[in-house]
Amino acid sequence: MVDIIIFAIPVFILFLALEIASYYWLPDDEERGYNVRDSATSISMGLGNVAINLGWKIVVLAIYTALYLIAPVHLSASNPWTWVALFLLDDLAFYWYHRTHHEIRMFWASHVVHHSSEYYNLSTALRQPWVPFTALPFWLPLALLGFSPWMILLQQSVSLLYQFFLHTERVGKLWSPIEFVMNTPSHHRVHHGSNQEYLDKNYGGILIIWDRLFGTFQAEEAPVVYGLTKNIDTYNPVRVAGHEWIDIWRDVKSSPWRHRWGYVARHPAWSPAN
Repeated sequence: MVDIIIFAIPVFILFLALEIASYYWLPDDEERGYNVRDSATSISMGLGNVAINLGWKIVVLAIYTALYLIAPVHLSASNPWTWVALFLLDDLAFYWYHRTHHEIRMFWASHVVHHSSEYYNLSTALRQPWVPFTALPFWLPLALLGFSPWMILLQQSVSLLYQFFLHTERVGKLWSPIEFVMNTPSHHRVHHGSNQEYLDKNYGGILIIWDRLFGTFQAEEAPVVYGLTKNIDTYNPVRVAGHEWIDIWRDVKSSPWRHRWGYVARHPAWSPAN
């Protein structure tokens, strides 16, 4: 199947233009808006991700298909409950993918790209990694459970489309029942914060219930400071994509053998001293 994210590009462009216009016509001193160089970097990262995925999705589809063929049951796409189950399981898979990519450094090296902007707008949503391969294991169980590969890929795309619209400061808190169940711009602003109280919070994709269930939820309270705890100060897409991999290599190379695995597989903030 063709990745629907490609067909969504005109939608991304339209809403980027509308958000930019909103800052021009309805300025708000408390919101940072856009920086041309920062947004250009984010868009470059997004285009690079799309190009890489043109080939990588073929590999993913082949692996999903192999597992689907040995699955004990094949779930019917014509049954509405199949889609309900897929929606919930895909969102749960995303939660654990997202959480591990914050808590294990070799995964963080891929995901850190998305958090490297000090701005928060719809262009930030496009700042995607050029090493998408670490996501594969988290969705393999869905193929073994009998969900067709095209259904899994479709639901993943639906989730990404939804999450695009979370990356904005132009939407405040929504009706409380929505905020309780759904991931919202307010919840995702917290996730992108480098404030101490916001670190490693709100991993949900479409739903926020997983964070409430697993103890990683944090409401938006203090103003959010976007970016990393140690910002990289570059607009070079290649450096944005690879800086953490280089830092891991340097830490491993300069450390005793007993500490090397820690720099690869423990929390990104880990060091022998802590």
